[in-house]
Amino acid sequence: MGDTIYALSSGRPPAGIAVIRISGPGAFTVNTSFVRKAAQLQPRTAHLRGLHDPANDDLLDQALVLLFPSPKSVTGEDMAEWHCHGGQAVVRAVLGALGRLSVARPELGLREAEAGEFTRRAFENGRIDLNEAEGLADLLSAETESQRRAALLMAEGHFSRRLGEWRAEILRCSALTESLLDFSDEDDVPDAEADAALRQGIASLAQDMGRQLAAPTAERVRDGVRIVLGGPPNSGKSTLMNALLGREAAIVSSIAGTTRDRIEAPVDLGGIAFVLTDTAGLAEQTDDAIERIGIDRAQQAIESCDILLWLGNPADRPREDAICVAAQSDRSGWTMPHGADVAISAQTGENMTTLIALILERAHMLLPAEGEVALHRRQHAGVAQMAEALTAALDENDLLIVAEHLRGARLAMDRLVGHSGVEDMLDSLFARFCIGK
Repeated sequence: MGDTIYALSSGRPPAGIAVIRISGPGAFTVNTSFVRKAAQLQPRTAHLRGLHDPANDDLLDQALVLLFPSPKSVTGEDMAEWHCHGGQAVVRAVLGALGRLSVARPELGLREAEAGEFTRRAFENGRIDLNEAEGLADLLSAETESQRRAALLMAEGHFSRRLGEWRAEILRCSALTESLLDFSDEDDVPDAEADAALRQGIASLAQDMGRQLAAPTAERVRDGVRIVLGGPPNSGKSTLMNALLGREAAIVSSIAGTTRDRIEAPVDLGGIAFVLTDTAGLAEQTDDAIERIGIDRAQQAIESCDILLWLGNPADRPREDAICVAAQSDRSGWTMPHGADVAISAQTGENMTTLIALILERAHMLLPAEGEVALHRRQHAGVAQMAEALTAALDENDLLIVAEHLRGARLAMDRLVGHSGVEDMLDSLFARFCIGK
């Protein structure tokens, strides 16, 4: 018999309601120790009941009590939930009584849950697969609207359902391959139509996976679209960065070369996570060794960024896809340079909304479309392995080798959904969850 675990599953008190969750083979026994006439409780129905300390029968709180028999619960185990008042004293009293019960009745195997243990049990009991667990972890850490939407799609099983469709088609192709092999074992001529159907099925699968691999990945959604502000010294990069952030993150000075190294800061623009990087001015000549290092790092950042805001002469932009920003339009004698995409004044705010709109338009081209699933690096690698196995099967005429490549695709699928070969990463995944989740 496994342990029965308990924890506060809602936010830290004080709060309007505190949800205390108990899961495991002894969950209903624990509930009976606290709730009078517990046998009268109906599954999946909220009942208003008093919670009494088993040690002395003191009333701890009036709570809504819900029971969820296995396997139809969040964890796949017997589970009880107590929706208590969310005051610190109430939560402390109830959790304290559970702790004392675990000592008084060791046969219950009752203990406090570890971080992510409820979700891990849901995974181990088949209530969710590995991809849904990863989506839930992302949802809990989401800070922007785009992160929330992407995580919710994964947590709700959109990608898992697509994997289910791929699995069914791989199994169909494997069965068809075996039937064609049976013909060859009996010295019969394989059915040409069946062989063509097999090839078509494998090709369609490989193409579908290829489309998924070509879609934007989740790393930009999670980590932020990387924007670099580049240009010559004193072109207004630091002032623009502070304006986009809405705070003073970079030192602003009329002295050329003030920014020596890259300065990075996260920002949420239009519900999308960005990482802004202010860089050293790209001076044509410098005898300062420290400034030269800063310029080299600036050039590296410009080459690797997702979006470049170029504040220099548009004709000198280092990348064709740069957004050319004519800054400092509030200065006396300023003229609009030819080829600039937008003229702004970070000091007065002139055309800042236009610049942000250009940034968001470019970012939407780099991020998953509405309703499109974004894959993490592990998931992307798993789909790539399946696609490679299917492509290899298409290049083979020997049905035995085709069958082996299809078996390789099935193994890659098993690793992708967490059925095999993932034990080493489970601890790090579920450690991302809080206690009670």
